[in-house]
Amino acid sequence: MSPDEIISALQSLTSGESAPFKVLTDPDDLDSYGKDWTKIYPPRPTAIVLPRTTEQVQALVRFANENKVALVPSGGRTGLSAGAVAANGEVVVAFDLMSRILDFNANDRLVHCQAGVVTEQLQTFAEDNGLCYPVDFASAGSSQLGGNLSTNAGGIKVIRYGMSRDWVAGLTVVTGKGDVLELNKDLAKNNTGYDLRHLFIGAEGTLGFITEATMKLARQPENLTVLVLGLSDLTNTMDVLQTFQKKIDLTAYEFFSHQAMQHVLAHGQVQAPFETEAPYYALLEFEAVSDGVMEEALALFEQCVESGWVLDGVISQSETQARNLWQLRERISESIAPRTPYKNDISVVVSKVPAFLQEIDAVVTEHYPDFEIIWFGHIGDGNLHLNILKPEAMPKEDFFEKCQQVNRWVFEIVERYRGSVSAEHGVGMTKKAYLRYTRSAAEIDYMRDIKRVFDPNGIMNPGKIFD
Repeated sequence: MSPDEIISALQSLTSGESAPFKVLTDPDDLDSYGKDWTKIYPPRPTAIVLPRTTEQVQALVRFANENKVALVPSGGRTGLSAGAVAANGEVVVAFDLMSRILDFNANDRLVHCQAGVVTEQLQTFAEDNGLCYPVDFASAGSSQLGGNLSTNAGGIKVIRYGMSRDWVAGLTVVTGKGDVLELNKDLAKNNTGYDLRHLFIGAEGTLGFITEATMKLARQPENLTVLVLGLSDLTNTMDVLQTFQKKIDLTAYEFFSHQAMQHVLAHGQVQAPFETEAPYYALLEFEAVSDGVMEEALALFEQCVESGWVLDGVISQSETQARNLWQLRERISESIAPRTPYKNDISVVVSKVPAFLQEIDAVVTEHYPDFEIIWFGHIGDGNLHLNILKPEAMPKEDFFEKCQQVNRWVFEIVERYRGSVSAEHGVGMTKKAYLRYTRSAAEIDYMRDIKRVFDPNGIMNPGKIFD
């Protein structure tokens, strides 16, 4: 089918319904919906479709199978691996109109949502009902649940609450064949063979589209308190983590370099946590449910200072101060965005983080001394974000080409440390060529075979994860 024939067919596909799906073809819409936060591949979709129901998604997938039309899912478009980029004339399936919370059961602590529910919307709903949806990240105000699950998003609370995968009680999916599957039926215990939920979580829409999800909720945390510490040396991150974890259950353990904080401070609105400068900083969060817990935290802080691991620190005395301290970490991506950062999202076992980071930093600095390197990440779960900032005078294309040379050296180190080339951002197109550094050839063959079962015509987000 030609692009015009595809558009015409899409416009008539649900036209007889009382609420047909929307079809957008305006150039601004094609550009906006055809991309995510990456800036490497220009978007070139044929059309944008916004369905309202699972049944409409099913009709669309069946049409795509019959006519060999490629489909790309689009949520909040906050991805960082080009997993939602439509660069080759695909039809984008955007879930913005599937944004309803369908059901809630307080006794089971389960909430049934459409895929287009925004993360912050779900968090607010949980809070309004005296509960908590604890998966959290900087893009919570725009990322959508379906996209979060399709990339198994993690964020800042993984050390305590795990990844998105850990909060899924059930899924409704439309497979690449056009079948609707209701997976796990929201059961806590269901030992009846393969749990297909976990194939679709993290699959980046390559097997089918998640249209609805039942999510588990937790109790609300009490008196969350933030402690920011200036560290003497990178290796001290592990010393501090081990010291605190022996006594206190942390809800977050983040780190960032002095260079990263300088970019945040330069943007204003946020102040330095204390006068002492340190090469690295750690941000700890915990529930101060009693005076005893707070006294324990202060004693552990003093122990870290006496051991020479910590140069200075500050502890929040109010919710407002806690939120302000979090801004030191949460505003990093925003503050460096104008420098067109090339992002690597890598992970290793937590105990290996200091040596791993130092080795990568040395390689990148040696080969590209003119590039500014910004480090931050979820160090409590072994996830590091390596950001290489584009020199202002360097063309974007030249910069990306040089960064791809860096990738090979970085990922060879990742492979040697038995780590992952993508801890939470997914593979998409930007990490596709490097999948072999984390997955064996046999694993990749099995993944291809699984895709053929669910998507025999190869219409679901083609060219993502592998070719």
